Amino acid sequence: MTTASTHWMRLLRLMILGLGALLMLFPFFFMISTSFKPQSEVFSAGLSLIPQQWAIIANYSKAMTRIPMLQILANGLIVCASIVFFQILFALPCAYALAKLKFKGREFLFGLVLLGLLVPIHAISIPLYTTARYAGLLNTLAILVVPFTLSVFAIFLFRQFIKTIPDDLIMAARTDGLTELAIVWRIILPNAWPSASAFAIFSVVAHWNDLYWPLISVSKMHLATPPLGLLFFRAAEAGDDYGALMAATVLITAPLVLFFLFAQKLFIEGMTMTGLKG
Repeated sequence: MTTASTHWMRLLRLMILGLGALLMLFPFFFMISTSFKPQSEVFSAGLSLIPQQWAIIANYSKAMTRIPMLQILANGLIVCASIVFFQILFALPCAYALAKLKFKGREFLFGLVLLGLLVPIHAISIPLYTTARYAGLLNTLAILVVPFTLSVFAIFLFRQFIKTIPDDLIMAARTDGLTELAIVWRIILPNAWPSASAFAIFSVVAHWNDLYWPLISVSKMHLATPPLGLLFFRAAEAGDDYGALMAATVLITAPLVLFFLFAQKLFIEGMTMTGLKG
């Protein structure tokens, strides 16, 4: 293939990727544009991303004051951070045991982990709700964290990574007198950190955007997570002030976008790394 052909093929790929990126990002551009518009322009006949009149201060002021936006964002941060912390705390030792320890029933237990991947939260929501009701956990931040502290996906992901760690490294640590738990936290975790970072991104995105469980377990506005807070805002606005509604949506979406942009390098490294660096 000639140099000119290579150049045109590269240009064609860039154009296709650029068009795909624009199609994916257009809803976000439209959301931001709508958050800048007054109510009279939201339902105008033409489609224009640039407002004729700007209502940024009015829309974002409503988004910040009609509901406790800062409290709702803080709730999302606390819930997501707590869930990720406990998921890694519990999943890493389980994954290590399934990957490196030899005992009867290990493969059976791993099969149960794989089956657990097939069970959605909706299938067990009624017993979870009933248990939480009798335990007095409804309308607390704890009920938003406790059901998700054990992640079978995290166990599966960490097990696949830990299996690539050489057994000689584990034996050397045992020879030095480290206990199995010490090996997990002092040897496995530092090497599995890219995978843990990638999993953290999956977990934060899933639970930041989760509406189903908070909707049935929390009814107080000051305990709402971001998606539930958006429902409270829509109810307060009677669902017709779309400029302010889009402003609230931007405020709720922005932390997640910034988090992903900040952690994308760790995410890519965690998804591509399959073993120890030489």
